[in-house]
Amino acid sequence: MFKKLILPLLVVAVLVAAYFFAMLNWSYSTGERAGWVQKLSRKGWLCKTWEGELAMVAMPGTMSEKFAFTIRDDQVAEQVRKVIGRRVELRYEEKVGLPTSCFGDTRHFVTGVTLNEQELTPGLVIPAAPAASAPR
Repeated sequence: MFKKLILPLLVVAVLVAAYFFAMLNWSYSTGERAGWVQKLSRKGWLCKTWEGELAMVAMPGTMSEKFAFTIRDDQVAEQVRKVIGRRVELRYEEKVGLPTSCFGDTRHFVTGVTLNEQELTPGLVIPAAPAASAPR
């Protein structure tokens, strides 16, 4: 009786756990996107993730494209929060096969951020703001 009921359920549970482990640790693609982070919020009923939007502009004065992303690591979310409104490069991994929104609302999971001070067009540079010094 035990082997007929419990053993198949145990095998199914192990297979499901192995599937989720594989999908979370394997990336369909990796890449970088540059632009301005314009939104970052912590969302979810049970599983809280950071959800954000990056505004990407190909040429100044043109319509921006929005890149929706998810962050699962609180330390990366804090780094992104500090550069909201500034030009950045986001490193991300695209995960395919995660069936629920508990893992995030998007397929693009940000793993790092770099502040970008490159020229937008010849002669047009957006400098980084000086770091705020602690009051003495």
